[in-house]
Amino acid sequence: MPSPTSPIASTGTASASDAVQSALRTLEIGSHGIAAVATALKGPLGSPFAETVALIRQASGRVIVTGIGKSGHIARKIAATLASTGTPAFFVHTAEASHGDLGMITPDDVIVALSWSGEQPEMKNLVNYSARFAIPMIAITSNAASSLGQAARIVLELPKAREACPHNLAPTTSTLMQAAIGDALAIALLESRGFTALQFANFHPGGKLGAMLKHTSDLMRSGDQVPLKPLGTTMSDALVEMTAKGLGCVLIVDGRGQLAGIITDGDLRRQMRPDLVNLLVDEVMTKNPRTIGRDSLASEAVEILNSAKITTLIVTDANKPVGVLHMHDLLRAGVA
Repeated sequence: MPSPTSPIASTGTASASDAVQSALRTLEIGSHGIAAVATALKGPLGSPFAETVALIRQASGRVIVTGIGKSGHIARKIAATLASTGTPAFFVHTAEASHGDLGMITPDDVIVALSWSGEQPEMKNLVNYSARFAIPMIAITSNAASSLGQAARIVLELPKAREACPHNLAPTTSTLMQAAIGDALAIALLESRGFTALQFANFHPGGKLGAMLKHTSDLMRSGDQVPLKPLGTTMSDALVEMTAKGLGCVLIVDGRGQLAGIITDGDLRRQMRPDLVNLLVDEVMTKNPRTIGRDSLASEAVEILNSAKITTLIVTDANKPVGVLHMHDLLRAGVA
């Protein structure tokens, strides 16, 4: 077993340090690339970027994002981000386009083509197809004078930047910059459409994100599961209802069915006295309890519960209780 001072041990420590320093250099170089894109957007890149947003907004078809190699991987990601944020889009592989996939592209579409150099020979047939059927093409490239740049209607020319690769060869900073301009485009389109969180929920029904985007009406206890008693009820009756429904609370309503208050386990502890069961709920309940609408998102419910440090939220419609949302319901659904 090598001692802490042995060459093997010290080499391991040095390797770990070298790895961290390498990672930091990569991130620093990448951040310079992102900063260069931001600076360009404040200058010459700003106008064509705005034109791109307007062109895509006006298109009656979809956005076809294409690329090959590492640019192809980024193109696929951009297409997915666009589609999930309200801009119909899909990815077409540049090489596969020449083998039948051009049939996926219609004259109503807009093509966004990614190529750092702008000179991929595999893109020639797709470029010709775009020109033949007057399909507008947007080029994302670092070389506006390239064949791709010259064929495009709009060029988003990204600043030239050094790759994080020590040989300045492996696409790293360049792909990060492509992804960044793609994200910027997707969010600009989202905001220009007024795309809401509720619309976003329609495209994300799965996973934790999908759970966060469920409506409170999807998760609440309703109907006979809701512990409910009118004003004027004795605490002995309220306690029976509270125990039977097992939510640690009972909702109190007035004669019109409007929410008047809530009694929770915490209220019982605070009001503990020998004659508690003989009191009326009016004397024990907490007035103006926290509520949420039935069409609100589950993520909003979690925020309210956490900020108020409570475990139960009343779901109302026109101030009438229609359900109860417990933190345990949110946990089971994978929201909290």
